[in-house]
Amino acid sequence: MKNLLIVFCLAVSSLSFAQKNFIDQPYVETNAKVDTLVVPDKIFISILLNEADSKNKTSVEEQEKTLESTLKKLKINTEKDLSLLDLSSNFKNYFLKGQNVVKSKMYSLLVNDAVTAGKVLAELENAGISNVTIERTEYSKAEDLLLELKYKAVEKSLLTAKKLAKPLNQNIGKALYIADGYSISNALQGQAAGIQIRGMSSMYEAKVADPINTEFQKVKFEVSVNVKYALE
Repeated sequence: MKNLLIVFCLAVSSLSFAQKNFIDQPYVETNAKVDTLVVPDKIFISILLNEADSKNKTSVEEQEKTLESTLKKLKINTEKDLSLLDLSSNFKNYFLKGQNVVKSKMYSLLVNDAVTAGKVLAELENAGISNVTIERTEYSKAEDLLLELKYKAVEKSLLTAKKLAKPLNQNIGKALYIADGYSISNALQGQAAGIQIRGMSSMYEAKVADPINTEFQKVKFEVSVNVKYALE
């Protein structure tokens, strides 16, 4: 117990000494923000195949074949970009109707642009698959972009510090403290992600040969930094 008390006292003493050294130095504190908008290049679409939608006239297996052929017609790599959700419970969602079991399966499809997404929605509607939902959108190079924005934010903070010090006839020294944070805002995140698309065939007059003029709201990346610079 005595040894623990000594270690604790030493730790508190060291912390107090460090804080005192920091506070005793003249410094300037800056806050800087940098943001940008990017077009999402990863669009996730969920597709529900349900026998109930066809009044039990079309089995899930038949719908799966229709789904695969429709996507391949759009030059989509189904082996790479189409995946079955909750594979361990294909028959987890079911309804009892008489002695028939109504099955359902949920798939997730990844596309890389809004035009392709629009074509998928329209073609699936034409094929009789209407339970389609845009889950979320992402930007594939988010980490690289955040690092670049942090770099620019620190540059901005240094410029601000120099501007503040100039009227005082002082110079900016080394950075004493730096902290950063970021936020990513997207119209298709959170509750807004559950956008269900119906009636696409009538919207596009059952023709999707021409590119569909559509795009998703851009993703906003914002970075903030707090930097304390020594004044010399």
